[in-house]
Amino acid sequence: MNKPTANVLYPEQMTRPTSTHKVFINDLLVDMLIGVYAHEKSTPQAVRFNIEMTVVDTLAPLADNYKNVVCYETIANRIIEMAQGEHVNLVETLAEKAAAICLNNERVSLVQVKVEKLNAIKNTTSVGVEILRGKS
Repeated sequence: MNKPTANVLYPEQMTRPTSTHKVFINDLLVDMLIGVYAHEKSTPQAVRFNIEMTVVDTLAPLADNYKNVVCYETIANRIIEMAQGEHVNLVETLAEKAAAICLNNERVSLVQVKVEKLNAIKNTTSVGVEILRGKS
């Protein structure tokens, strides 16, 4: 059986693997106005965000300094501010906006966002959407 080999004849065509790590925000709860029905436009609902970001490692040392990392607190605060700042009709729109906030950080290359409305449908724990977005 032949094993795949690196292209040693043309080293300029070889790609260097990118070193990454994950930064996540789990169970971020936000009360916000969301939904298409009249009662949803005036009564806040509980929404849960779960976010996993793929972050490109830097060559510089971390030096145990939070300025050298993707700060999950900053991302979480921006998502809360966005969610509470305006009424949104769809969980899909909310997920896209949250993904855009994450991808706005230059080191985030890929993000998975799950958004759940916790009290929208009787006899369920949640309903929502999960998306995966990356930079092109």
